[in-house]
Amino acid sequence: MDKTNRRKFIGTAALMAAGTAATAAISTIPAIQSGNKYPVVHHVFFWMKNPGSKADRDQLVAGVKTLNKIETIKALHVGIVADTEKRDVVDHSWGVSELMFFENLEGQAAYQTHPIHLEFIKNCSHLWEKVVVYDIAEA
Repeated sequence: MDKTNRRKFIGTAALMAAGTAATAAISTIPAIQSGNKYPVVHHVFFWMKNPGSKADRDQLVAGVKTLNKIETIKALHVGIVADTEKRDVVDHSWGVSELMFFENLEGQAAYQTHPIHLEFIKNCSHLWEKVVVYDIAEA
């Protein structure tokens, strides 16, 4: 194989490997999976009692992450407000968010009364002043 063809081959192989890696990464996000295995989404936004307290925010984030032990939760994403541009349509007023994926409504209902969820509420409810929940079913 001459140098020109070898470079093209190596370049093509590198692009294919990068594409495969990107596809594999995207396919691990439940909402993007083909056939959407987890059609029930539970999205919760927390407004902090002390919005300037990083310690309180970090405690709530840690508390939310304990919910991942609940077997009916198939995927959990915990986040804080992103420092994106200020626009009228973007709400930056909340502090912590949890995004959960469930296989079905029964799994979401089981989560609501699960002892780990109840313990989370007991241990962390003093940190928030407001909670808004969006439950979403696949259309």
